[in-house]
Amino acid sequence: MNHERHYSVEQANAALDFVGQRIERLRAARVQLSDEEARAALTDAGPTNGGGSPGRVVSEAFLELQRSLADLQAMEIVLRDLDRGLVDFPALREGEEVYLCWEEGEDEIAFWHDTESGYGGREPL
Repeated sequence: MNHERHYSVEQANAALDFVGQRIERLRAARVQLSDEEARAALTDAGPTNGGGSPGRVVSEAFLELQRSLADLQAMEIVLRDLDRGLVDFPALREGEEVYLCWEEGEDEIAFWHDTESGYGGREPL
């Protein structure tokens, strides 16, 4: 088994709001980290004062990225694709470890796949 924690469908569905919030925070942090203007200002100002305001923007975005990923990891929720909002919840099915699969836009957990096949092997519950 790869995971200590395993979710029931009900537990995974109950966590979807939490997951959605973390996905939003991760995306917002990624935008801040990739903001060319902030990065350029940080590069120019870095040698003299640590970057000032642009440095704070980048640092705060990096810390938010770390926090949100740590939140998901602490619950053993696996982020597969941030752009798609694709996550897996470890679960047990007939004694075997599988993943309950959810993609942003789906109302609830409706699919699962084994640990090897990934998204392409999704099957209805």
